[in-house]
Amino acid sequence: MKITDAKVIVTCPGRNFVTLKIETDEGVTGVGDATVNGRELAVASYLNDHVIPLLIGRDPAMIEDTWQYLYRGAYWRRGPVTMAAIAAVDTALWDIKGKIAGLPVYQLLGGRSREGVTVYGHANADTVDGVLQEISRFVNLGYRAVRVQTGIPGIATTYGVSKDKLFYEPADAAIPTEAVWSTDRYLSHVPSVFARVREEFGPELKLLHDAHHRLTPIEAARLGKALEPYALTWLEDPVPAELQEGFRLIRQHTTTPIAVGEVFNTIWDCHQLISEQLIDYIRTTVVHAGGISHLRRIFDLAALYHVRSGSHGATDCSPVCMAAALQVDISIPNFGLQEYMRHTDATDTVFPHSYRFEDGYLHPSSEPGLGVDIDEGLAALYPYRPAALPVNRLEDHTMHNW
Repeated sequence: MKITDAKVIVTCPGRNFVTLKIETDEGVTGVGDATVNGRELAVASYLNDHVIPLLIGRDPAMIEDTWQYLYRGAYWRRGPVTMAAIAAVDTALWDIKGKIAGLPVYQLLGGRSREGVTVYGHANADTVDGVLQEISRFVNLGYRAVRVQTGIPGIATTYGVSKDKLFYEPADAAIPTEAVWSTDRYLSHVPSVFARVREEFGPELKLLHDAHHRLTPIEAARLGKALEPYALTWLEDPVPAELQEGFRLIRQHTTTPIAVGEVFNTIWDCHQLISEQLIDYIRTTVVHAGGISHLRRIFDLAALYHVRSGSHGATDCSPVCMAAALQVDISIPNFGLQEYMRHTDATDTVFPHSYRFEDGYLHPSSEPGLGVDIDEGLAALYPYRPAALPVNRLEDHTMHNW
């Protein structure tokens, strides 16, 4: 069997997605997600101009060799664009291998380690009363874990608080919108939110919160300490991860578990954090960390150090990515949680899939391969629309992390 063609499909059924479809001389095809939110066309160009010409004529069964060829052969390697392109190829090749074997991909990864994949939803509102109502809605839908984000008094807009409570998409304009931020206001408000949530919902519901890279290490330590009475499952992205020593300072001051990694691209980005046990959950995902092959390497390393998975699963991860993530989640021994932001009906129609949500769990497809595809005809009805993530400034207009 040989690869005869590959095509990049850019579509926008409510938000932009980049999908790679690989074709073979025996008619078996595979799909992979290559979406980098706000930089979609950069990955599409990388695939079209630099990757697809290298795939033609290769044996699709040689997944590891192809991964190494695209990674080591690039020389200027790593980074979000390169690794998303490699991820798309790798994921599509696993899809093909599963179809040829007549097995879902998780069977090729060692089989099930659990019956279902525990997922968390995003409860958010401008006010505390509003977020309590949203948490109730997710609990009634069967969720066992909920991320809690609220508006901050005195700040006009806040990350994680959306107009559409079910389909949150922060990339909202061709030119980035600007938000204003105050760490002092945030730190004084958030602990009181979780006090109300625990009072209302008791100790059993898993609660999470995303600081979204906005704090310094000592600020994150202060927040983690203040949140300890409310037993969060994790505090996500408390600080920018470029300075990984900063996590050591956080660890010295709080026992609130830490999750990080959605912007990581390789095992080298998280090696220190994992091996020094500075985090509790690693949030790398299929599309941003080199595909199923490399994500499994990261999770295997994490398992040695009691670090569990918590893969990113926002709306910038297409159903192709989610289908692939579930195949990994169901098979690894150190699974923690899977983020699950539902896609719009239009997206689900463009990307027909057979994974399903039931009683707080996602269940991967049992069909051969990933159990997901792209309807190219429908995809063509939704052309690319420029959309950028916002930027953030402090109250004195200094640029800050969004």
